[in-house]
Amino acid sequence: MTAELMARARSGDGDAFRELTAPYVRELQVHCYRMLGSFQDAEDALQSTLLAAWQGLDGFEGRASLRTWLYRIATNRCLNARRSAARRPPQAWDVPGVEPLAPTRLGEVVWLEPFPDALLDGAVDVPLGPEARYQQTEAISLAFVTALQVLPPRQLAVLVLRDVLGFRADEVAELLDCSVESVKSALKRARAGLRRSVAGAEPAPARDSPAEAALVARFLHAWQSADVDALVELLTDDAFVSMPPMPFEYQGRDVVRRFCAALFGAGRRFDLVPTRANGQPAFGAYLRGPDRISHGAGLYVLTLAGDRIAAMTRFENTVLPAFGLPRSLPSR
Repeated sequence: MTAELMARARSGDGDAFRELTAPYVRELQVHCYRMLGSFQDAEDALQSTLLAAWQGLDGFEGRASLRTWLYRIATNRCLNARRSAARRPPQAWDVPGVEPLAPTRLGEVVWLEPFPDALLDGAVDVPLGPEARYQQTEAISLAFVTALQVLPPRQLAVLVLRDVLGFRADEVAELLDCSVESVKSALKRARAGLRRSVAGAEPAPARDSPAEAALVARFLHAWQSADVDALVELLTDDAFVSMPPMPFEYQGRDVVRRFCAALFGAGRRFDLVPTRANGQPAFGAYLRGPDRISHGAGLYVLTLAGDRIAAMTRFENTVLPAFGLPRSLPSR
Protein backbone atom coordinates (compact mmCIF):
# COMPACT_ATOMS: atom_id res chain seq x y z
CA MET A 1 0.00 0.00 0.00
CA THR A 2 1.43 3.36 -0.96
CA ALA A 3 0.53 6.69 0.53
CA GLU A 4 -0.18 7.95 -2.98
CA LEU A 5 -2.71 5.18 -3.68
CA MET A 6 -4.44 5.78 -0.36
CA ALA A 7 -4.60 9.52 -0.97
CA ARG A 8 -6.09 8.96 -4.42
CA ALA A 9 -8.63 6.47 -3.08
CA ARG A 10 -9.66 8.85 -0.31
CA SER A 11 -10.19 11.58 -2.88
CA GLY A 12 -12.71 9.35 -4.67
CA ASP A 13 -10.52 7.47 -7.16
CA GLY A 14 -12.24 4.10 -7.59
CA ASP A 15 -9.37 2.63 -9.59
CA ALA A 16 -6.97 3.40 -6.75
CA PHE A 17 -9.31 1.77 -4.24
CA ARG A 18 -9.58 -1.36 -6.37
CA GLU A 19 -5.79 -1.49 -6.67
CA LEU A 20 -5.45 -1.17 -2.89
CA THR A 21 -7.94 -3.95 -2.14
CA ALA A 22 -7.31 -6.32 -5.07
CA PRO A 23 -4.65 -8.39 -3.25
CA TYR A 24 -7.18 -9.29 -0.54
CA VAL A 25 -10.41 -9.86 -2.47
CA ARG A 26 -10.05 -13.60 -3.07
CA GLU A 27 -8.98 -14.41 0.49
CA LEU A 28 -11.80 -12.26 1.88
CA GLN A 29 -14.26 -14.17 -0.31
CA VAL A 30 -13.01 -17.48 1.14
CA HIS A 31 -13.19 -16.01 4.65
CA CYS A 32 -16.81 -15.01 4.08
CA TYR A 33 -17.53 -18.48 2.72
CA ARG A 34 -16.10 -20.17 5.80
CA MET A 35 -18.20 -17.90 7.97
CA LEU A 36 -21.43 -18.41 6.01
CA GLY A 37 -21.15 -21.78 4.26
CA SER A 38 -22.85 -20.35 1.17
CA PHE A 39 -21.08 -19.25 -1.99
CA GLN A 40 -23.76 -16.72 -2.88
CA ASP A 41 -24.00 -15.33 0.65
CA ALA A 42 -20.22 -15.04 0.71
CA GLU A 43 -20.25 -13.08 -2.53
CA ASP A 44 -22.92 -10.75 -1.12
CA ALA A 45 -20.93 -10.28 2.10
CA LEU A 46 -17.76 -9.58 0.11
CA GLN A 47 -19.46 -6.88 -1.95
CA SER A 48 -20.95 -5.39 1.21
CA THR A 49 -17.48 -5.39 2.78
CA LEU A 50 -15.88 -3.60 -0.17
CA LEU A 51 -18.68 -1.03 -0.29
CA ALA A 52 -18.35 -0.36 3.45
CA ALA A 53 -14.57 -0.04 3.10
CA TRP A 54 -14.94 2.36 0.19
CA GLN A 55 -17.46 4.49 2.06
CA GLY A 56 -15.48 4.38 5.31
CA LEU A 57 -11.97 4.80 3.98
CA ASP A 58 -11.54 8.12 5.74
CA GLY A 59 -12.01 6.24 9.01
CA PHE A 60 -9.04 3.96 8.33
CA GLU A 61 -6.37 5.32 10.64
CA GLY A 62 -3.58 2.90 9.76
CA ARG A 63 -3.13 1.55 13.29
CA ALA A 64 -3.57 -1.94 11.85
CA SER A 65 -2.83 -3.10 8.31
CA LEU A 66 -5.35 -2.54 5.55
CA ARG A 67 -5.77 -6.32 5.38
CA THR A 68 -6.67 -6.54 9.07
CA TRP A 69 -9.09 -3.62 8.73
CA LEU A 70 -10.82 -5.36 5.82
CA TYR A 71 -11.08 -8.57 7.83
CA ARG A 72 -12.71 -6.63 10.63
CA ILE A 73 -15.37 -5.29 8.27
CA ALA A 74 -15.88 -8.66 6.54
CA THR A 75 -16.20 -10.60 9.80
CA ASN A 76 -18.83 -8.26 11.18
CA ARG A 77 -20.74 -8.26 7.88
CA CYS A 78 -20.78 -12.06 8.03
CA LEU A 79 -21.98 -12.12 11.64
CA ASN A 80 -24.89 -9.90 10.61
CA ALA A 81 -25.61 -12.12 7.59
CA ARG A 82 -25.66 -15.26 9.74
CA ARG A 83 -28.50 -13.83 11.80
CA SER A 84 -30.61 -13.48 8.65
CA ALA A 85 -29.60 -16.86 7.21
CA ALA A 86 -30.58 -18.65 10.43
CA ARG A 87 -34.21 -17.77 9.73
CA ARG A 88 -34.34 -19.64 6.40
CA PRO A 89 -36.60 -22.70 6.48
CA PRO A 90 -35.32 -26.01 5.06
CA GLN A 91 -36.60 -27.01 1.64
CA ALA A 92 -39.17 -29.77 1.15
CA TRP A 93 -38.35 -32.95 -0.79
CA ASP A 94 -37.90 -32.02 -4.45
CA VAL A 95 -36.73 -35.00 -6.52
CA PRO A 96 -39.34 -35.44 -9.29
CA GLY A 97 -40.55 -39.00 -9.78
CA VAL A 98 -38.83 -40.35 -6.67
CA GLU A 99 -40.72 -40.97 -3.45
CA PRO A 100 -38.70 -39.86 -0.40
CA LEU A 101 -37.21 -42.56 1.78
CA ALA A 102 -37.33 -42.08 5.53
CA PRO A 103 -34.08 -40.24 6.31
CA THR A 104 -31.53 -41.45 8.83
CA ARG A 105 -31.57 -37.96 10.27
CA LEU A 106 -32.35 -34.37 9.40
CA GLY A 107 -29.26 -32.25 8.85
CA GLU A 108 -28.56 -29.17 10.93
CA VAL A 109 -26.84 -27.30 8.09
CA VAL A 110 -29.15 -27.11 5.10
CA TRP A 111 -28.26 -23.79 3.46
CA LEU A 112 -24.83 -24.97 2.38
CA GLU A 113 -23.27 -24.34 -1.03
CA PRO A 114 -20.04 -25.56 -2.63
CA PHE A 115 -17.05 -23.35 -3.42
CA PRO A 116 -15.43 -23.67 -6.89
CA ASP A 117 -11.78 -24.70 -6.81
CA ALA A 118 -11.17 -22.37 -9.75
CA LEU A 119 -11.61 -19.44 -7.34
CA LEU A 120 -9.19 -20.79 -4.74
CA ASP A 121 -6.07 -19.75 -6.66
CA GLY A 122 -4.46 -17.00 -4.65
CA ALA A 123 -7.04 -17.37 -1.89
CA VAL A 124 -5.63 -20.26 0.16
CA ASP A 125 -1.97 -19.33 -0.31
CA VAL A 126 -2.17 -16.35 2.05
CA PRO A 127 0.10 -15.14 4.84
CA LEU A 128 -0.90 -16.80 8.09
CA GLY A 129 -0.21 -15.67 11.61
CA PRO A 130 1.75 -17.83 14.06
CA GLU A 131 -1.43 -19.12 15.73
CA ALA A 132 -2.76 -20.95 12.65
CA ARG A 133 -3.53 -24.63 13.31
CA TYR A 134 -5.06 -25.74 10.00
CA GLN A 135 -3.80 -25.91 6.45
CA GLN A 136 -5.80 -23.58 4.24
CA THR A 137 -6.84 -26.42 1.93
CA GLU A 138 -8.09 -28.50 4.88
CA ALA A 139 -10.07 -25.53 6.16
CA ILE A 140 -12.08 -25.23 2.93
CA SER A 141 -13.28 -28.86 2.82
CA LEU A 142 -17.03 -29.43 2.98
CA ALA A 143 -16.74 -31.37 6.25
CA PHE A 144 -14.81 -28.53 7.90
CA VAL A 145 -17.07 -25.76 6.57
CA THR A 146 -20.17 -27.71 7.58
CA ALA A 147 -18.81 -28.24 11.09
CA LEU A 148 -18.14 -24.50 11.36
CA GLN A 149 -21.77 -23.68 10.62
CA VAL A 150 -22.94 -25.61 13.69
CA LEU A 151 -20.92 -23.35 16.00
CA PRO A 152 -22.49 -20.25 17.55
CA PRO A 153 -21.60 -17.20 15.42
CA ARG A 154 -19.11 -15.60 17.81
CA GLN A 155 -17.33 -18.92 18.42
CA LEU A 156 -17.15 -19.49 14.67
CA ALA A 157 -15.61 -16.07 14.06
CA VAL A 158 -13.02 -16.55 16.80
CA LEU A 159 -12.01 -20.01 15.60
CA VAL A 160 -11.61 -18.93 11.98
CA LEU A 161 -9.63 -15.83 12.89
CA ARG A 162 -7.41 -17.62 15.40
CA ASP A 163 -6.95 -21.20 14.17
CA VAL A 164 -7.44 -20.83 10.42
CA LEU A 165 -5.90 -17.40 9.79
CA GLY A 166 -3.59 -17.22 12.78
CA PHE A 167 -4.49 -13.80 14.19
CA ARG A 168 -3.30 -13.27 17.76
CA ALA A 169 -5.83 -13.21 20.60
CA ASP A 170 -5.42 -9.48 21.10
CA GLU A 171 -5.91 -8.85 17.37
CA VAL A 172 -9.11 -10.92 17.37
CA ALA A 173 -10.36 -9.02 20.43
CA GLU A 174 -9.77 -5.78 18.53
CA LEU A 175 -11.50 -7.13 15.42
CA LEU A 176 -14.58 -8.23 17.38
CA ASP A 177 -14.69 -5.40 19.94
CA CYS A 178 -14.41 -7.74 22.91
CA SER A 179 -11.91 -8.72 25.60
CA VAL A 180 -8.98 -11.09 25.17
CA GLU A 181 -10.48 -13.30 27.89
CA SER A 182 -13.74 -13.63 25.99
CA VAL A 183 -11.78 -14.57 22.87
CA LYS A 184 -9.92 -17.30 24.77
CA SER A 185 -13.13 -18.63 26.28
CA ALA A 186 -14.95 -18.68 22.92
CA LEU A 187 -12.00 -20.39 21.26
CA LYS A 188 -11.90 -23.15 23.87
CA ARG A 189 -15.58 -23.92 23.36
CA ALA A 190 -15.31 -23.71 19.56
CA ARG A 191 -12.39 -26.13 19.43
CA ALA A 192 -14.32 -28.63 21.53
CA GLY A 193 -17.37 -28.34 19.28
CA LEU A 194 -15.29 -28.71 16.13
CA ARG A 195 -13.53 -31.83 17.44
CA ARG A 196 -16.89 -33.51 18.00
CA SER A 197 -17.96 -32.76 14.43
CA VAL A 198 -14.86 -33.74 12.43
CA ALA A 199 -13.14 -36.38 14.55
CA GLY A 200 -12.12 -39.74 13.14
CA ALA A 201 -12.07 -39.13 9.38
CA GLU A 202 -9.45 -41.08 7.41
CA PRO A 203 -7.32 -38.81 5.19
CA ALA A 204 -8.32 -38.49 1.56
CA PRO A 205 -5.85 -39.44 -1.19
CA ALA A 206 -3.75 -36.57 -2.46
CA ARG A 207 -5.31 -34.29 -5.04
CA ASP A 208 -4.72 -35.49 -8.62
CA SER A 209 -2.97 -38.61 -7.35
CA PRO A 210 -3.43 -41.97 -9.13
CA ALA A 211 -5.40 -43.20 -6.11
CA GLU A 212 -7.84 -40.29 -6.31
CA ALA A 213 -8.16 -40.57 -10.08
CA ALA A 214 -8.90 -44.32 -9.90
CA LEU A 215 -11.57 -43.90 -7.22
CA VAL A 216 -13.23 -41.01 -9.06
CA ALA A 217 -13.22 -42.96 -12.35
CA ARG A 218 -14.90 -45.94 -10.67
CA PHE A 219 -17.58 -43.68 -9.19
CA LEU A 220 -18.22 -41.97 -12.51
CA HIS A 221 -18.67 -45.30 -14.30
CA ALA A 222 -20.91 -46.75 -11.57
CA TRP A 223 -23.15 -43.66 -11.40
CA GLN A 224 -23.50 -43.17 -15.15
CA SER A 225 -24.32 -46.86 -15.64
CA ALA A 226 -26.71 -46.90 -12.64
CA ASP A 227 -24.76 -49.83 -11.18
CA VAL A 228 -25.84 -49.80 -7.54
CA ASP A 229 -23.66 -52.77 -6.54
CA ALA A 230 -20.51 -51.20 -8.00
CA LEU A 231 -21.38 -47.92 -6.33
CA VAL A 232 -21.90 -49.44 -2.91
CA GLU A 233 -18.55 -51.23 -3.15
CA LEU A 234 -16.89 -47.83 -3.17
CA LEU A 235 -18.50 -46.61 0.07
CA THR A 236 -17.27 -46.65 3.64
CA ASP A 237 -19.49 -48.46 6.13
CA ASP A 238 -20.81 -45.17 7.52
CA ALA A 239 -21.05 -43.33 4.19
CA PHE A 240 -23.79 -40.77 3.94
CA VAL A 241 -25.69 -38.77 1.34
CA SER A 242 -26.95 -35.25 1.98
CA MET A 243 -28.84 -32.84 -0.28
CA PRO A 244 -28.86 -29.24 0.95
CA PRO A 245 -31.09 -27.25 1.11
CA MET A 246 -33.22 -30.34 1.69
CA PRO A 247 -32.45 -31.57 5.23
CA PHE A 248 -32.69 -35.31 4.43
CA GLU A 249 -29.54 -37.32 5.19
CA TYR A 250 -29.01 -41.04 4.58
CA GLN A 251 -26.19 -42.78 6.47
CA GLY A 252 -24.79 -46.29 6.20
CA ARG A 253 -24.09 -48.44 3.15
CA ASP A 254 -27.41 -50.28 3.29
CA VAL A 255 -29.39 -47.06 3.58
CA VAL A 256 -27.44 -45.41 0.76
CA ARG A 257 -27.99 -48.54 -1.35
CA ARG A 258 -31.75 -48.19 -0.91
CA PHE A 259 -31.58 -44.50 -1.70
CA CYS A 260 -29.62 -45.05 -4.93
CA ALA A 261 -31.79 -48.00 -5.92
CA ALA A 262 -34.89 -45.81 -5.55
CA LEU A 263 -33.26 -43.06 -7.60
CA PHE A 264 -32.18 -45.32 -10.46
CA GLY A 265 -35.29 -47.49 -10.14
CA ALA A 266 -37.37 -44.42 -11.02
CA GLY A 267 -35.62 -44.42 -14.39
CA ARG A 268 -33.29 -41.51 -13.70
CA ARG A 269 -30.03 -41.74 -15.68
CA PHE A 270 -27.24 -39.20 -15.55
CA ASP A 271 -24.28 -37.83 -17.45
CA LEU A 272 -21.53 -36.47 -15.22
CA VAL A 273 -19.07 -33.66 -15.97
CA PRO A 274 -15.99 -33.64 -13.68
CA THR A 275 -15.03 -30.48 -11.80
CA ARG A 276 -13.75 -29.69 -8.31
CA ALA A 277 -15.30 -28.00 -5.27
CA ASN A 278 -13.87 -27.29 -1.82
CA GLY A 279 -10.66 -29.05 -2.81
CA GLN A 280 -12.63 -32.23 -3.50
CA PRO A 281 -13.72 -34.16 -6.61
CA ALA A 282 -17.08 -33.00 -7.91
CA PHE A 283 -19.40 -33.54 -10.86
CA GLY A 284 -22.02 -31.56 -12.66
CA ALA A 285 -24.94 -34.00 -12.85
CA TYR A 286 -27.15 -33.94 -15.95
CA LEU A 287 -30.40 -35.89 -16.11
CA ARG A 288 -30.89 -37.58 -19.47
CA GLY A 289 -34.16 -36.56 -21.13
CA PRO A 290 -36.28 -38.03 -23.92
CA ASP A 291 -35.24 -35.14 -26.17
CA ARG A 292 -31.62 -36.42 -26.25
CA ILE A 293 -30.67 -33.48 -24.07
CA SER A 294 -29.27 -33.91 -20.57
CA HIS A 295 -30.57 -31.21 -18.24
CA GLY A 296 -28.59 -29.93 -15.27
CA ALA A 297 -29.90 -31.64 -12.13
CA GLY A 298 -27.29 -30.57 -9.61
CA LEU A 299 -23.70 -30.85 -8.47
CA TYR A 300 -22.24 -33.81 -6.57
CA VAL A 301 -19.24 -33.34 -4.29
CA LEU A 302 -17.43 -36.45 -3.05
CA THR A 303 -15.70 -36.70 0.31
CA LEU A 304 -13.00 -39.35 0.06
CA ALA A 305 -11.49 -41.32 2.94
CA GLY A 306 -8.58 -43.58 2.11
CA ASP A 307 -9.64 -45.70 -0.88
CA ARG A 308 -13.37 -45.23 -0.28
CA ILE A 309 -16.08 -42.59 -0.57
CA ALA A 310 -17.24 -41.36 2.84
CA ALA A 311 -19.92 -38.94 1.66
CA MET A 312 -21.69 -37.53 -1.35
CA THR A 313 -23.28 -34.11 -1.10
CA ARG A 314 -25.77 -33.19 -3.79
CA PHE A 315 -26.39 -29.49 -4.44
CA GLU A 316 -29.09 -27.89 -6.57
CA ASN A 317 -28.56 -27.04 -10.23
CA THR A 318 -28.51 -23.33 -9.38
CA VAL A 319 -24.83 -23.72 -8.38
CA LEU A 320 -23.73 -24.93 -11.84
CA PRO A 321 -23.00 -21.47 -13.34
CA ALA A 322 -20.49 -20.73 -10.56
CA PHE A 323 -18.50 -23.72 -11.83
CA GLY A 324 -18.68 -22.65 -15.46
CA LEU A 325 -21.02 -25.54 -16.21
CA PRO A 326 -23.94 -25.26 -18.67
CA ARG A 327 -27.58 -25.79 -17.76
CA SER A 328 -27.88 -28.58 -20.34
CA LEU A 329 -25.79 -30.62 -22.77
CA PRO A 330 -26.32 -33.28 -25.47
CA SER A 331 -26.93 -36.76 -24.02
CA ARG A 332 -24.03 -39.16 -24.46
